[in-house]
Amino acid sequence: MASIAGFQAVARFGLGARAGEIEEASAAPDDWVLAQLQDGAWPSALSGMPSGQSLAEDLLKAFNRGAQAVQENLKGAARQQYIDEIGARTKAQVESQAPFKERLVAFWSNHFTVSIAKPALIGLAGAFEREAIRPHVTGRFVDMLLAVLRHPAMLLYLDNAQSIGPGSRAGELRNRGLNENLGREVLELHTLGVDGGYRQEDVQAFARMLTGWSIGGKRGGTPGAFHFYPQLHEPGAKTLLGRQYPEGGEAEVEQAAADLALHPATARHLALKLARHFIADEPPADIVGRLADRYLETGGALGAMAAFIAREPDAWHMPLTKVKTPNELMVSTLRVLGRTPDPKAIIASLKSLGQIPFDAPSPAGWPDRAEDWVGPEAVLRRADFAMAVAQRLPANLQPRQLLDVALGPAASDVTRQAVERAPAPADGFALVLAAPEFQRR
Repeated sequence: MASIAGFQAVARFGLGARAGEIEEASAAPDDWVLAQLQDGAWPSALSGMPSGQSLAEDLLKAFNRGAQAVQENLKGAARQQYIDEIGARTKAQVESQAPFKERLVAFWSNHFTVSIAKPALIGLAGAFEREAIRPHVTGRFVDMLLAVLRHPAMLLYLDNAQSIGPGSRAGELRNRGLNENLGREVLELHTLGVDGGYRQEDVQAFARMLTGWSIGGKRGGTPGAFHFYPQLHEPGAKTLLGRQYPEGGEAEVEQAAADLALHPATARHLALKLARHFIADEPPADIVGRLADRYLETGGALGAMAAFIAREPDAWHMPLTKVKTPNELMVSTLRVLGRTPDPKAIIASLKSLGQIPFDAPSPAGWPDRAEDWVGPEAVLRRADFAMAVAQRLPANLQPRQLLDVALGPAASDVTRQAVERAPAPADGFALVLAAPEFQRR
């Protein structure tokens, strides 16, 4: 029998209900959520997708042939790869029997944003999520961090592939210098946080450590894959957050990443973001503190953090005040309908809703507060989306059926009356999809 707790499980921790899922989760809601962390299945929709290495190799070949070849790649093969990635990613989310895990993939992918706002990333963004994020969402944070730092998408997005140590052999010959972008964003966004106590000197030190972390090509290494170039690496010891790291080549970043991953500021930063995502825009400070403690106690185990959230009583008792992002709204709509449309239609709908996939406006990723998604124009766009979907639903489906699958016992009396009194089925369907209970998580 469906319960409010079952609805909360699929709404707060999942991606919206599929047919029968509220009832399934209602039997033991917390167990339903926690069991998904043990699900090691790779989504069939993502099988057979090309590697980031091969996609980066194709891009590098185009760069070697000149500007016209690059444009042909970006508008042709890379653009088609992007469309295929969105189709596969959406299908995986819609069909998933472990939606909590899919939520974690999306959360950490947004935390370590790469964006097609830089056109060179259009064919690589999906591979980045598949390779650097997805395998590590229940593993150790440091492993995800290093996978991110070694992925060609991140090396291109934040320009580290072109960063050269000024005192390196190549730097002295070419009179080219340091690029601080990746070093800065790792400290500010990915680990310590903007209030994490680092200084500009620390940004520069970590950027120096990262010199030589690049992509294989004509100068050596497997084309398109991560490669460390000693001739680009800034020599000498570096001091980061008061600790001196002796010259160690590639190992400098590995050691610094391990230290950053277990820094108390990193624990607080990650705990706040995760609690904000799953509990409330302003999560209780004691929950954030205990979640940070759990992270440090387990050596940065992300699965332990996720389990802590799923067991936290406030995560079940606090009202559903978070607003679904456009992508979450799209996926929850498709889950309740049991269908996945053409990827071009998905991209067009998400563009109209204000969240083009893998197109975050900055390295900070998409915002995660209700106020960022419920402005007057955004509400109108959501209403238009609900009606557009409703007008395409089959004639043999009744609005009451859709209401029961999507919301079950969580549907308010006001929503139920509005749906039942709708003048036409399409109006009733639209009212279900536009209902506050459906729009929030």
